[in-house]
This record gives sequence, structure tokens and C-alpha cells, in this order.
Amino acid sequence: MDSFNSESLSKFESHDDLELLSDITRFHAARTPDNIALSFEDRETTFSGLDRHASQVANGLILEGIPKQKNVAWLDANSDHFFEMLFGCAKSNTVICPLNWRLAASELVYIINDSEAEILFVGQRFVETVATIRDQLVTVATIVVVSGSHSHWQDYRSWRDSQSVDDPGLTPSPTDTAIQMYTSGTTGYPKGVLISCGALLASTTDGSAEMAWNQWSSADVSLLVMPCFHIAGLRWGVMGLIPGATTLILPEFDPVRVTESISTHRVTRLFLVPAALRLVLQVAKGQTCDFSSLQLIWYGASPIPLALLKEAMSLCQCDFVQTYGLTETGAQTTYLPPQDHHRSGTMRMKSAGKALPNIMIRIEGRAGQILGPHEIGEICVRSPANMIGYWKQPKETARTVINGWVHTGDAGYLDEDGYVYIHDRIKDMIVSGGENIYPAEVENAIYGHPAITDVAVIGVPDDKWGEAVKALVVLAPGRDCTPEEIIAYARAHIATYKAPKSVDFIDELPRNQSGKILKKDLRAKYWEGLGRSV
Repeated sequence: MDSFNSESLSKFESHDDLELLSDITRFHAARTPDNIALSFEDRETTFSGLDRHASQVANGLILEGIPKQKNVAWLDANSDHFFEMLFGCAKSNTVICPLNWRLAASELVYIINDSEAEILFVGQRFVETVATIRDQLVTVATIVVVSGSHSHWQDYRSWRDSQSVDDPGLTPSPTDTAIQMYTSGTTGYPKGVLISCGALLASTTDGSAEMAWNQWSSADVSLLVMPCFHIAGLRWGVMGLIPGATTLILPEFDPVRVTESISTHRVTRLFLVPAALRLVLQVAKGQTCDFSSLQLIWYGASPIPLALLKEAMSLCQCDFVQTYGLTETGAQTTYLPPQDHHRSGTMRMKSAGKALPNIMIRIEGRAGQILGPHEIGEICVRSPANMIGYWKQPKETARTVINGWVHTGDAGYLDEDGYVYIHDRIKDMIVSGGENIYPAEVENAIYGHPAITDVAVIGVPDDKWGEAVKALVVLAPGRDCTPEEIIAYARAHIATYKAPKSVDFIDELPRNQSGKILKKDLRAKYWEGLGRSV
């Protein structure tokens, strides 16, 4: 590890040159110290204040004896304090491990123990949960309460403010680990994904006119509502801070607060997963909302029905950009720019866009061969933001990262212009009568029906075809529809063999916290007792 001094910043002509997480607060504290970096509830933090707090956190972790490259566990909803910890870990060359606070207590025990964290920061909302599992946390020596108090544990602000404000003067290597983020664990135990200090700042822009939509300024106001225990939320927060913009933080997603915040704080940019975007639109249609400040909405993390996208474009009247990526790829790998979005709807709007600068994407067949345009296979990504690997799981790492390429497990194809079309997770593909059917394509066809507000498509057992396509449909409030009508609607938009053979109605689709439908849960009852669940 090299020592840091303020002269090191002189090599950076602009924020585009920043290389490490720790560079961000130091850079802006030196140039625009009084600009607002974070706004949360009734608190505003300047860049000089954020840099100072990050130094205090770093010094506190050093005094606690947390070794370099060891995990610091964080269990709380979004807040300004999270980013103090993020940059404090960066300054002390420790690793922040944000925990999914929606997990069950037993799941938290597994992850905290697996991470080998020696210190745990916990929000007041989750103190009771941690108290019940305290004896099971075998490596945790210290617990600090982020907000509120506890009779035996120190509170965060007292802990932080008792530390020196002097920068500890450390800079990690760009290849050192900065973040350990656990996958959702929808199949098997969650895996810790190791993300390097340089990954989140890996270049995703260039000077071309096509990328002009991604040129931020310090005048921007970014709204962070997606959880920072997922890579999309965390990276969105970092993306706003890199150019010195103000990041407005909500503790968690609330569609009413999102619409109010856009209007009140004149938000210019935000990121939403499609499920969250749908809820925001439902609120916006029921009241008068001022979205005139919005310049750009990023969306991604799961497929978006074309009908939903067209509705959002019509209502919000701003630019839209789609992105695709995984935790293992450091979030964004592709972009579908505003110029590819048309309110009439186009084939290209069904894609996830094309590779960002410095990122390569290819499609591989089952034997590892590289496939040509329109040939469906596994999407593979080579990116400077790719993960280092899985924590303590070299075999899983070797299966996922092959010759520098992350094998995503997603099925899709590239067209002649390099646009990525994602069908589904490979494991979600339905094989019916020898034909490969991708649920997302069927869902997109069904979603446009006016009586439907949500839909998931799965494969269910079929004596004749092996698997048959089933649609699980959530009807819009006050609307009615028959299975036959939905099947006929699908057949009008896609090939007959892809259309659902049956339709079940459901009150709500199960989703994980990134908005992805839990297809495994939906399939379970149909495959029970059959020895497999495809």
C-alpha cells in the first residue's frame, strides 16, 4: 500500500481521471468543499464534511484493529452514514460488506459468519434482530449502533466523532478488494462477490456525441432509492458522487416519496428497476406530479415490458437509458441510449443495448464456441469492473470467470450491430417439444393486455411435450379477464408454440429485493414430487 498525500490529487485534471473510491471525497473536498454531496432526511453533508467523516471512520477502524482487506459488516437501510462508511473503508483499505436487511435472522448469521467480519454496524431498526443472534456471530468482536442507542453497544456518531479528522494517508491498490457483496442466494447459499477498489470507477464514458447523455455535472441532483446492499443501488450512489453532484437518499423505495422527492428537490437523474418504475407510474397517474426537472431515468436489473417502457416515456417526458449487468460484472455492462428509445416502440427497445466503452460482450454455445448474430447462447462479459472472484470459493470462481470472461448464466444473442437481446436465465428456459422457449419473450407479449398489471411465465410438467408454458397473471384493480383471452392475446403477438397453454391468476408475484421474479418459487408447487424443478 502506498502513502497518500494531497499532492497526489494534482495528477487529476477532472473527475474523469479518478482511479479509486478514496479519490472521490479527497478530490471534491479539495476543489468544491462547500458543495452538497449528500442529502438525507434533515441532514445535508458537504464534500468537505463527507471527506472528514470518511477520515474519522477510517481512523476508527484502524484503532479497532481491523486488518487491511478484512470485512466490515453494515446492516442498515440507505443513509448518508453508509457512504461515510464506504469511503472510510476505502481510506483504511478495509472492505465494506453491506448486508441485505430484508433477510431472515438465520440468513444474516450465515453471511456475517462467512464474511469473517470482526465489527458490525447496525441500524436501530435491526438492533433487536442482531441481539437475538449475537451469540451466533462467531467472529464479531464489536457492534456499533448506527442510529439510536443500545445499553451495551456504542452509538455510531459518538464512535465516529471521537476519532481524528486527519486523513490516515493510505491508498490501496486498484486491485485490492473494496466491497464484498453477497448474491441474492435464490439457489443455494449466497456467495460473496469481491469488487475491487478500481472497479466502480472503471471508465464507462467517452467523449463521443453518443455518450453525451452520461455527462454529469455538479448541478445534477441524483435520487438514490434502490438499496445499497445491491450493486445497482450502490453504484448509482457512487456515480452521482464521482462528478460532484448532489445525491438525495431515501432510506428505501417508496413510490409516493419518489414522486414527491422528484418535484420538491428538482431531481434530474434516478435509477429504478422495472418493478419500481411500474409502481411510480401507478402513483403518478393518480395525482398531479411535476417531473419537469427530470433529465434522465436509468432502468435495468430485470427485463422491462415494452408497454411499460412506452408508458413511462409518455408520462415522464425525459430521456431513458437501459443498462444490463450483474454483481459479478460490477453492475453496468451495456447501455441502450436515449436515441434508441422511441414512443412508437421499436425492436431495438427490446434489447439491453450495446457494450459500454472498454467492455466486451460475446455469446458462447454449450461447447464454449463463439456464436454469431442472432444465435442464442450464454452472455459472457469481459470488463475492467468484473469481480475479483467469489469469497473463499475458488471452484465457483473458476466456473464463472474463464479466461477473464464472466459467464453470466443469462441466455441471449447479439444482433449485427452488437446490441444484446436477453431472453432469460439459462436455467429458466423452457424446453417444450424440443423447442427452446424463453419466458421473457412470452411475458413481453402478454404484458400489453390492458387487464394485466404483472405477469410471469414458467415451464410446468407436461406428459406430451415434457414442459408446457404457463402464465401466472396479476390482474389490474377492477379488471377481469379469462385465461382463454390471455392465450389468444399472446398468440396474436408471438408464435403459437410459445404462447401459454394455461393461465393461473395470482395476487402478487414473489420478487427478490432487486425486483427479479423468483421463478424457482413459482415453479415449486408444479414440480413437487417429480424429482426435478427446471
